[in-house]
Amino acid sequence: MLACLPLAFAQAQSPSPSPASGSKPAAAAPSAQTDVYHVHFSKAAAGKAAQQEKELKKPDPEAPMPGHVLLLRHQDGAAWDFVGIEHLGAKATVDPARPPVPPEVRNLGDWHNDTYTSGPSWAEFAKEMGMDESGKSKAANAVYVVSTYRAVSGQRDALQKFLGEAPDPANDKAAGNVTLQHLEGAEWNFVVITRYDSWADFATSESNSVAETAKGTGGWFKLRELAQHHEDTIAVRVSP
Repeated sequence: MLACLPLAFAQAQSPSPSPASGSKPAAAAPSAQTDVYHVHFSKAAAGKAAQQEKELKKPDPEAPMPGHVLLLRHQDGAAWDFVGIEHLGAKATVDPARPPVPPEVRNLGDWHNDTYTSGPSWAEFAKEMGMDESGKSKAANAVYVVSTYRAVSGQRDALQKFLGEAPDPANDKAAGNVTLQHLEGAEWNFVVITRYDSWADFATSESNSVAETAKGTGGWFKLRELAQHHEDTIAVRVSP
């Protein structure tokens, strides 16, 4: 479903800025960017959110990597309602002859924006997002933070390094983290998806971050040297 949506939904628009705090997310050591992922943000038409969610959950029979999709639903933050992250393998192609999405499905959406990105292997992605066998039970009630970043001119490499710094486990309770890097599409350079296994872990991490920022130190200040724009959105997993 996600693979065909960019060809048929309304013209993409950028989401509105998020009111979230914008402190530095938890991050693991940088991974090799070996695979292509399609990141699709969408806003449902008024009154159509439930129907759009149902459609987005349907597997795409022509997907290059069947089942390799993470679908998250907005809880608090930016204007989008859903983000689908689909693994496409080592390469991606766009077929102009592919049948368009039927109007009754297309009209469920108000707007979308989508971006091709590079990221780690699917095995690593699934593990970090709690989708592999070892993480399914722990991530049943997981909370996700989806953050997009656009670097200050000349600071893209420094921002990437900053986002890849490992957090202090004493202060940050994140259970998984993935950074995807822009290839083609929206104006952001990176999207970071951070997983917390519970709302309690998320709240503890936020509380510790606020306390650190109040001291005048930490990632909150460093981020504002490196990023000219970012958005943070809290989300929950709806598929798989």
